[in-house]
Amino acid sequence: MTDPHALALAKRNFLEPAGLSDAGLLDLCGSLAGPAVDDADLYFQYARSESWMLEDGIVKDGSFDISKGVGVRVVSGDKSGFAYADEILMPALVDAGKAARSIVRTGQSGSVRARPPAHVTAVYDAADPLAAMKSTDKVELLRSIDAMARRKDARVKQVIASLSGSYQVILIAGLNGVLTPDVRPLVRIGVSVVVEQDGRRESGREGAGGRYDYRKLFEQHPAEGLVDKAVESALLNLEAVAAPAGEMVVVLGPGWPGVLLHEAVGHGLEGDFCRKGTSAFAGRSGDKVAAAGVTVVDDGTLPQRRGSLSVDDEGTPTACTTLIENGVLKGFMQDKLNARLMGAAPTGNGRRESYAHLPMPRMTNTYMLPGAHAPQEIIASVDKGVYAVNFGGGQVDITSGKFVFSASEAYAIENGRVGAPLKGMSLIGHGPDVLTRVAMVGNDLQLDNGIGVCGKHGQMVPVGVGQPTVRIDGMTVGGVEA
Repeated sequence: MTDPHALALAKRNFLEPAGLSDAGLLDLCGSLAGPAVDDADLYFQYARSESWMLEDGIVKDGSFDISKGVGVRVVSGDKSGFAYADEILMPALVDAGKAARSIVRTGQSGSVRARPPAHVTAVYDAADPLAAMKSTDKVELLRSIDAMARRKDARVKQVIASLSGSYQVILIAGLNGVLTPDVRPLVRIGVSVVVEQDGRRESGREGAGGRYDYRKLFEQHPAEGLVDKAVESALLNLEAVAAPAGEMVVVLGPGWPGVLLHEAVGHGLEGDFCRKGTSAFAGRSGDKVAAAGVTVVDDGTLPQRRGSLSVDDEGTPTACTTLIENGVLKGFMQDKLNARLMGAAPTGNGRRESYAHLPMPRMTNTYMLPGAHAPQEIIASVDKGVYAVNFGGGQVDITSGKFVFSASEAYAIENGRVGAPLKGMSLIGHGPDVLTRVAMVGNDLQLDNGIGVCGKHGQMVPVGVGQPTVRIDGMTVGGVEA
């Protein structure tokens, strides 16, 4: 059942200040109903967030933000009427409801009967990260990271350390008469260093995060370990040689390289793109779209992961949704609207950036399941190729599935062995085509450290990615040496 503490907290935040009872809230939902209305909801949100950034021992940025409001949505067919209010007072709620209804031109109102909450399994504790540490302690922690990085190697010339956290309380009320609350913590830390040797400068970065408070963050990801990885990555780049170019065997490392899967394939499996026919996967359910052994899931139920949610932003419990199974396209990620129009069930993927935004199908934690091969076996199988361990930026055309990603850490593979580090390497391809070129899938599935942020239609939400080591045959590598 719904956590009674979360429900009480949500009512205290949203209903009591507006003088709203449970019955009054349901009456408000009833005012949104009508003959042409397929769905309607109110999304209340209270959020506190902070961010700190230290550059070369100096606090360059420190921000704190509080927001509170409600979004009102009325859905008719494929149209959504939406309005939001930055204050939760009865007149504002009534006006927002009228505005949302007027957009879809619905008829008379209806009534909503109270129903007990749906069963929800919480996948994180209702922690308040911002209250877990004093502000002075947060700044001192960042200063200790700066000092730690400089002690690692005299070639470290610049250090940037950042820390951010947020605490959200939400309450969703809809025509089904159910009140669904959630309390969502989120934290993230980042370390970036620049090293210099003989006039050459290179950088390295590392980060971590999840849905818990700061203290648990540093229990799971000690600061020194993050610094070690950032410095090591930067120093390796000092030794990097020019990357080759051309079509060759590419081995993707486990964990964060799953961002390529997220961008090049995951977005194309979101219900809105598939319903509108703008995805390369549209109309291909049941088709073989990947090599045998490739299974991809989106799982919002993983405990304390950055992309996880106990319920999505429409009140649907999240799930583990199989998207591709053994190479065959099985399903899509759905919110309520697109699921209804496609004759499918919602999958708990209706997400929004805040109360001021409409929900849409979005990924949570998207990753490839492990296969049968040891990572050493995969490397040993390659006579000549490249091994991409970490990625920086990239660009993807969701409609076509074409992508370009830059590798921030990569190595040459020669005669089955990992060789020299490479610089200036990018991977170029077509998401659906790349899946068909997967030759070996490793048994070493890893999820990323909890740093992912995904953008879609101007909305940003936290996500997770992951994969095992994967060998892809015949992928285009962009470099400087042909």
